[in-house]
Amino acid sequence: MTSATLLRAPRHVPLATTTRGNLPELVHYGSIAVVDARGALIAGAGDAHGMNFTRSSLKPLQALGFVEDGGAEHFGFGSRELALMCASHGGEAMHVATAQRMLAAIDASEADLQCGCHVPTYFTATGTEPPAGRRWGPLFHNCSGKHSGFLAFCRLHGQPLKNYLDPDAPLQQRVRASVQRFVTPMHGRRELPMGIDGCSAPNFAMPLSALAHAFGALARGDTPALAALRYAMARHPDLVSGTRRSDLALMQTGWKAGSTDQGADGDWVSKIGADGVQALGIRSKGIGVAVRVADGNKRALLAVTVEVLRQLQLIDDPARTPLASYARPAVRNYRGTEVGRVESLFTMPRVVL
Repeated sequence: MTSATLLRAPRHVPLATTTRGNLPELVHYGSIAVVDARGALIAGAGDAHGMNFTRSSLKPLQALGFVEDGGAEHFGFGSRELALMCASHGGEAMHVATAQRMLAAIDASEADLQCGCHVPTYFTATGTEPPAGRRWGPLFHNCSGKHSGFLAFCRLHGQPLKNYLDPDAPLQQRVRASVQRFVTPMHGRRELPMGIDGCSAPNFAMPLSALAHAFGALARGDTPALAALRYAMARHPDLVSGTRRSDLALMQTGWKAGSTDQGADGDWVSKIGADGVQALGIRSKGIGVAVRVADGNKRALLAVTVEVLRQLQLIDDPARTPLASYARPAVRNYRGTEVGRVESLFTMPRVVL
């Protein structure tokens, strides 16, 4: 590939800085898109319409075709299974057990999963050491729920399991069509750049504003399938992410005060993606939000996301929410000494939601 064949990179702007002492040491560029129920941009920063890979924020759209085709009813999947299909989970017992039930229901096994293996992200999130010498199979991969859903789609439609990650497979073409559905009304029908994600599944780039539009539609439950996925994610944010994970904290913050049914009437749906992607839908306001931090720094991404929510007046004092640790996070050295902080640099136009 020559430089002439590369697509134009988004025109990002500085969103945050990481300081050391009183001096900015790192500058994190990126873009923000906030759209209303019509998909119109109402706030943002940088290149709100620039093309960005969606990474794991794509997962609800990767599950959409299965739900639309009646797969959940066919295999007896409930909200827990649908939540795991949208998850980047921590590999905890609840995650693994749900994936195992999904595979058993479709007469498949762990050996059919083609997502690869890694140490469960639970250990990084909680700051604990994994057991020495322990080996981890694909069930513990953070995408095992998504891949189990992929296999279920193939079983539902009588398609072979061995080539489910082939970009030309009916499953992946259906995913592309689901993504295109949210791009075309805003940007016209256009080619969606494709790449291969960390779990070996095809992943698509889309305009940041279109990703926000998709999550607004998800939060509002614009179709029965989207409503089912929204309910599952809001009801089971622990399955979508896991202990001490950011999507769990975001969706907990969005739960309505006084709810007696944990998360079932949650107002926010949230999905992070690797390398600096965060998507949110806010049901009560009918809006979608997408954030991209171009250097992939997760600490900066989450600080920017919290600041977006504050500037939209969706939260007042982050310190009084489950998001406290993500707002202006301290940078500490190996002795635990605070040596700097992450500070947001952007101001979005004030909007009335």
